[in-house]
Amino acid sequence: MSAPDIDTLSHENIVDFIEDIFDRCGSEEYLGEPVSMAEHMLQGAELAEQAGAPDEIIAAALLHDIGHFTHEFPMDAADRGIDSVHEDAGARVLRRFFPKIVVDCVRYHVAAKRYLCATDPAYFDGLSAASVHSLNLQGGPMSDAEVAEFEKNPNVKEICQVRVWDDLGKVGGHVTPPFAHYKPVLSRVVAAHGARP
Repeated sequence: MSAPDIDTLSHENIVDFIEDIFDRCGSEEYLGEPVSMAEHMLQGAELAEQAGAPDEIIAAALLHDIGHFTHEFPMDAADRGIDSVHEDAGARVLRRFFPKIVVDCVRYHVAAKRYLCATDPAYFDGLSAASVHSLNLQGGPMSDAEVAEFEKNPNVKEICQVRVWDDLGKVGGHVTPPFAHYKPVLSRVVAAHGARP
């Protein structure tokens, strides 16, 4: 899939652009998991909402995997032994329109998996087979030096929480609210960020 021309995006059309991505591409398989891409991302948002998270974190949970739709690698890149670095692709699209905490949760949700595998022995045991496979492509558990560097991020707690919801949002057959339910959340976050000096 070709990356979009993100230079044409604005605060006025970014949410509609994201909605279009969900409509056109959301039914694609999610990397060997029993859910589609849209189902996975919507489950993350629902978990955040149920936890009483603020709009910014609900947005981050919804958008954490948006880079799967905006990178230039095929959807089966992991099966081919390729790390698509979707976290960076997603952050590139969002960084002009969303606050740093949202962008950080997107950019570092893969690093958070590596971090949690290094710091929480029980975390690895809860990963799906597909997630373990991608972990190996993404560098495996962090080294001590990488852990120390990752912990310098002021948003590390929120990044790791979005990561946990990412791991939980893979329930086949679970029905979530549709994207339209979360569109106002994204619009509020974008509007608030655009209004900041």
